[in-house]
Amino acid sequence: MGWRACLLSTLAVAFTAGGAHAQPDSGASHQHAAPVVLAPGYADLDFAPPPVGGYALPPLGEVADARVVDAQGVIGRLHEMLGDKVVVLSFIYTRCNDVNGCPLATHVLGKLQGAITSAPDLQGKVRLVSFSFDPSHDTPAVLRQYAGHFRKPGFDWRFVTVANAADLTSVLDAYDQWVVRDIDADGEFVGTLSHILRVYLIDRDRQIRNIYSISFLHADTVANDIRTVLLDGG
Repeated sequence: MGWRACLLSTLAVAFTAGGAHAQPDSGASHQHAAPVVLAPGYADLDFAPPPVGGYALPPLGEVADARVVDAQGVIGRLHEMLGDKVVVLSFIYTRCNDVNGCPLATHVLGKLQGAITSAPDLQGKVRLVSFSFDPSHDTPAVLRQYAGHFRKPGFDWRFVTVANAADLTSVLDAYDQWVVRDIDADGEFVGTLSHILRVYLIDRDRQIRNIYSISFLHADTVANDIRTVLLDGG
């Protein structure tokens, strides 16, 4: 849609990490670090979203269920967190160091939390869920600590993971999540995971209504989509 395409032209904020300028008399060849271009979700939206209800978000299919463990160590089902509110579901892992990966998703959800808190028409109608696909590291204790940096007291933002590898495989397959353990030249795991960022908008009928990638993930547009879903009864 036209308004979504506009996000691609949103001004990106760029900076260069490291890499000193070459001295004119050094004669040495200098390699500069590649610039890190921040995703649109970090900047203010430079256009007005379309009117709420002025566009359609047709259902994309029912969300898959999964056995999950929350930050308190309580085992439950993902579907138990769906159905009563509109849900924004983000797949992350807490030690991700890709600024346009999990940190972006958590940043956008944090901004969305602020927007919901200050919007009477959204209060009590939206739940955020951050789902870690790194259960070996992201234990309930780690998730509690991570959540403490982002979740406002009393806000409905759940942090969950899975109990075992079998449950993880099932979830990744169901949500088309591609996750690979990064290894060094000796074949040793280096602690990071390569993955594709996807954030899901889920209505109260447990239907997926939108899937956001890096280029389209912005708190303002997600809030607009939430209002559109609520307007049509989803």
